[in-house]
Amino acid sequence: MEVKEQIGRWRLILGQESDKRLSTMTDLTLTQEQDLMDQALASIYNRTELGGFGADASGRGAGRGPSNPQITRWLGDVRTLFDKELVTVIQNDAVTRCGLKQLLFEPELLENMEPDIGLASTILMLKDQIPKRSKESVREFIKKIVEEINKLLEQDIRRAVTAAVNKRKHSPIPSASAMDFRMTINRNLKHYNPELKTIVPEHFYFFDRTSTTAANKWTIILDIDQSGSMGESVIYSSIISCILASMASIKTRIVAFDTNIVDLTEKSEDPVDLLFGFQLGGGTDINKSIAYCEQFIENPAKTLFFLISDLDEGGNRAGLLRRISDMKEAGVTVISLLAIADGGRPYYDAQTAQKLAGLGVPCFACTPELLPTLLEKALKGQDLSQFEKTMKKGKP
Repeated sequence: MEVKEQIGRWRLILGQESDKRLSTMTDLTLTQEQDLMDQALASIYNRTELGGFGADASGRGAGRGPSNPQITRWLGDVRTLFDKELVTVIQNDAVTRCGLKQLLFEPELLENMEPDIGLASTILMLKDQIPKRSKESVREFIKKIVEEINKLLEQDIRRAVTAAVNKRKHSPIPSASAMDFRMTINRNLKHYNPELKTIVPEHFYFFDRTSTTAANKWTIILDIDQSGSMGESVIYSSIISCILASMASIKTRIVAFDTNIVDLTEKSEDPVDLLFGFQLGGGTDINKSIAYCEQFIENPAKTLFFLISDLDEGGNRAGLLRRISDMKEAGVTVISLLAIADGGRPYYDAQTAQKLAGLGVPCFACTPELLPTLLEKALKGQDLSQFEKTMKKGKP
């Protein structure tokens, strides 16, 4: 990289105040594209007390060109000039640094926003303030994020759960939903047709689904903390909950709590509806929520209980630990998934986490991409200690 290009990059980082010093090193002339970048960045990072968003150069500190009259135009410039990852960072900084939360509910603005889980969390926390004219735009914005995460997770979650709940026994009764794809492919490899470039199976294998009758189905309970720190975790949990709820081979319960409890199971057909059922903010009473969830444990040996929380208990912590201990002794598989923030950083009460770990409860933050693997291992009754160590080390 040439010296002049390097200095140009530093100029964009440091703003107009660095002009005098940097110009002594080289002929400091920004290109047209760099000048546009400078103006876009200055609107966020070089505001004076009097210079609001989109102010002119004298009130802005860094940009030299004409002011941006519309925030939507600014967003368009940012999306054109910067990589997608940087766009997300700049958008979030615009919200937090420039007090643009009230503008998130402008329909024209939302249409130009790059889908981002951090902004979605902010919107959900403010959803009760959404004006009528913006409700549909907000739903569409949230829907974009839901669809992106769904594409990432749905296939793997379905595969993981199917692999875990289907038995090794096979049945002569054909059923597309019960097909054992692995065995069917392995047993028919010899029937590969070079001309068609595909396997032409002569025999199909199907799992015996008699073990997935109502009495023998796995029950998965997701007990989700909806206190203020849980934004990202709530979004991921909602989407995962809806995927699980759509699978006939398991029963899924979705419970949200702060100091109150809301059963959201009936909203699981639509992840956007489910998300809007959460009330982010408020206190935390984990013990109370677990007491509510206990009624759904019909067959402890076939129950998987996820406590998704920052574990900052505002209720009865001794009661919480006692209930978890009783669940474990009864045969329930209990897993504590810690709150995640900033793209995967765990956020939690270390003392409560330590107490749960002492009860033999795996307690860690799990990235969404690894949740299908966790589900499969848990449903198969495999030891999760190694998986837990891997997640705590932050390894993929």
